Amino acid sequence: MGRFSDFLIALGFMKKKVNILCVGLDNSGKTTIINSLNPNKVDNGMIVPTIGFSIETFSKSKLNLTVIDMSGQGRYRDLWEHYYVDVDAVIFVVDSSDKIRTCVAKDELEQMLNHKDLKKRKIPILFFANKNDIEDSMSVADCSNALGLNNVKTKNWYICSCNGLTGDGILTGFNWLIGIIKKILI
Repeated sequence: MGRFSDFLIALGFMKKKVNILCVGLDNSGKTTIINSLNPNKVDNGMIVPTIGFSIETFSKSKLNLTVIDMSGQGRYRDLWEHYYVDVDAVIFVVDSSDKIRTCVAKDELEQMLNHKDLKKRKIPILFFANKNDIEDSMSVADCSNALGLNNVKTKNWYICSCNGLTGDGILTGFNWLIGIIKKILI
């Protein structure tokens, strides 16, 4: 069935399935960003913290996307690694207004990049520097430096400033991610 489905995907009769893992510390805006990407999601104005994980599925750019929204609370971060083996891409959300916790985000990123199920894979990583509307929030360059992104040499990555509430910058980053996924998988 694998070759036949690849043939149908190439002809445009079937959509490629893509798994995206969305991680970041608690209160960074992961769920808000995912909700803004999902055309099926109705905005009710109330976002509750994700406990454990939640899964959103939607289609975009001829891809069937499954986005796994992981809780960023400390006690749930150990769950992230259980999803590494099956992901095609990662979205890492950083609260650019929370300068104090960027060192924690950097530690979590380093653990993720060094995990055996991700270390040797060429999966793309999209970084969202969220909450750019808050006074004194870090610039993209500051977030990149705080996370040590210049040391990430084995992965395609991109960092984008965004505002999860207004949607500003989200499509720019997501379009980059979709473009890279299509180059790698299709």
